[in-house]
Amino acid sequence: MSTPSAPVLVVGATGQQGGATARALLRAGIPVRALVRNPSTARAKAVEALGAELVTGDLDDRGSVSRAAAGARAVFSVQMPDMDGRGFEGEVTQAGNLIDGARAAGVPQFVHTSVSGAGQHVSWVKDRWAWMEPYYSAKAGIQDRVREARFPHWTLIKPGFFMENFRPCAQIMFPRGVEGGLVSLLKPATRLSLIAVDDIGVAAAAAIAAPERFEGIELELAGDFLTMTDIAAVLSQTLGTELTAPDMTAEEATAAGMPNMGFAQARINEEPQPARPEFARHLGLPLTTFETWARDHLDRFGDTG
Repeated sequence: MSTPSAPVLVVGATGQQGGATARALLRAGIPVRALVRNPSTARAKAVEALGAELVTGDLDDRGSVSRAAAGARAVFSVQMPDMDGRGFEGEVTQAGNLIDGARAAGVPQFVHTSVSGAGQHVSWVKDRWAWMEPYYSAKAGIQDRVREARFPHWTLIKPGFFMENFRPCAQIMFPRGVEGGLVSLLKPATRLSLIAVDDIGVAAAAAIAAPERFEGIELELAGDFLTMTDIAAVLSQTLGTELTAPDMTAEEATAAGMPNMGFAQARINEEPQPARPEFARHLGLPLTTFETWARDHLDRFGDTG
C-alpha cells in the first residue's frame, strides 16, 4: 500500500517529457524515483542532482520494472518507437511491460503521455496518409492497454506540437539556421496545437497530486493554438529577424533540408490536432503561451542548444 510520501516512478526522466515531469514533481515536494538503464551516465547523474532517486531497470525486462515500481504511489509513462530496431512494435512491447509491471507491483495510479489525436486517427489515416497508420495505431493501442489495466486511477495526456520544435538548435523547423528561415510543409493559415514540454510535466504532476480529480481524464493538451503566420510573427519579434510562414512544395522543403518528420507534419494542414488550450484551462492547469515560451527560451539571434 503506497502513501502520499511514496515516490513516483518516472520513466524517461533523462528525456524531454519524463524530465519535465520529474522536475515538476520535485518542485511540488513529491519524491521521484527515476527508472534508468545506466545510472552512471551524465544525464542520469543530472536527474539525481535534482533530488531524484535513481533505480536501474529496463522496459524490456518486466521483472526489473516491477521491482522498480514496488512501493510507488504512481507511474509516469512515456515511450518512443525504436527506429533503429523494432520500431513501433518495440514501443508497444515496452509500454505493455511497464503497465504489467506496475500492476504486479500494486501501483494505484498510472499517468501516460501519448499524442494529440491518437484514437481519433482512423478516419484520416488512409490513402496518402496510410504510411502513418503504424505510428498512430501504436499510440492508440497503448492507450487501450492503460484503460484496460484497471488501475484504481489512470490519466492519459495527449500533447500537441512541441514548442521546442521551433528552437533553431533543434534544426527541425530551421535546418538552414535562422538566417535560412522557417522550413516546413505546414501552410501559413494552418493552426498548430502548441505545447511547451514543461507544461506536460505540470499536467502530469497535477494528475499525480490529485488522482481522484484526474481519474479517467484523457487530456488533449495544448497551451496555445496559432497559425503558422502568427508563429512566424512571434519568432520574428523574439529572434530579431524577419521571418515569414513558409508555403513550400515537398521538393522545395526537402531541398532546404527539411527532416523526414516534416512530411508527417504536413497532415495537420488537412487534419488539425484536436488539442486545445481550453481543455487544460477547464482543469485549472497553468499554460504557457507561445509568445511567453519564445521570450523565455530563445535568444534574440537564435538559441545555441
